[in-house]
Amino acid sequence: MRTHVVDHPLVAHKLTALRDVDTDSPTFRRLADELVTLLAYEATRDVRVEQHGITTPVAPTTGVRLAHPKPMVVPILRAGLGMLEGMMRLLPTAEVGFLGMVRNEETLEASTYAERLPEDLAGRQCYVLDPMLATGGTLAAAIRFLTDRGADHITAICLLAAPEGCERLERELEGLEVPVTVVTAAMDERLNEKGYIVPGLGDAGDRLYGVAGN
Repeated sequence: MRTHVVDHPLVAHKLTALRDVDTDSPTFRRLADELVTLLAYEATRDVRVEQHGITTPVAPTTGVRLAHPKPMVVPILRAGLGMLEGMMRLLPTAEVGFLGMVRNEETLEASTYAERLPEDLAGRQCYVLDPMLATGGTLAAAIRFLTDRGADHITAICLLAAPEGCERLERELEGLEVPVTVVTAAMDERLNEKGYIVPGLGDAGDRLYGVAGN
């Protein structure tokens, strides 16, 4: 597994505003959307392309276009939905699947409660959207779900990550022959006793959708 922390002043600027407890939900949604687009630029460096001939107003030339099968963008419900528009701005022709996963707040284990994905993902690159890589359980379960259906290249885009989550992800994906990359805006200090990232930004889902959060 490869972890890429995006080092860019605009990323740091938007993340600082996201962290601020005084940032309201509408502003939080806008900033998250903009931040995801910046992260997606880095995350798609390995997107598969094929040569494509065109004619410009001046002369014929050969460029590239996204290869088939098209990449699959998979937001993890519910907070991952807040990242979808920012991702699709960069990959408008990608297909979208949905994966509903919930974390038990006592055991911190993730379980799947809903999914809308092709049964066969053979040969597909998948971009998983999950705002917080905290304990790592949800993301590990999502990646296993996708690779079990045949996905052969996984990139996870997370606003924040914690060292404990990355370590668990590496453990649980040990032996997986599919390349996995995590792209994030920051690697924070640690998890607290409740499994929240510190300093973090609170509950991303609550802050996106206006529910009083931590």
